[in-house]
Amino acid sequence: AQQPGTPLSNHEYRQFFRSLQAAHHASSACHLRALYGCQNPLVRRLDEYENHGVIPKGPICSELPGMPFFPNFCAFAFYRCTMKRYFIKV
Repeated sequence: AQQPGTPLSNHEYRQFFRSLQAAHHASSACHLRALYGCQNPLVRRLDEYENHGVIPKGPICSELPGMPFFPNFCAFAFYRCTMKRYFIKV
């Protein structure tokens, strides 16, 4: 069992994105995020699932060049959507 609030393992990410493998599916999830925001119940469920049931609070550390951290998970997820880098995890 993983600790709540931790990111998924590589295997779990493959499972999580299995239904979103095609870019248009991932794009659809991002479209929901852009339209309804991170507080939307469906978006929250996706974020919770991606993080073992708990959306991390506080800053999200990153190893991305020029982006050392994000203020919260919502900003990180929005960045992934904006940059169309759906499968990065840091």
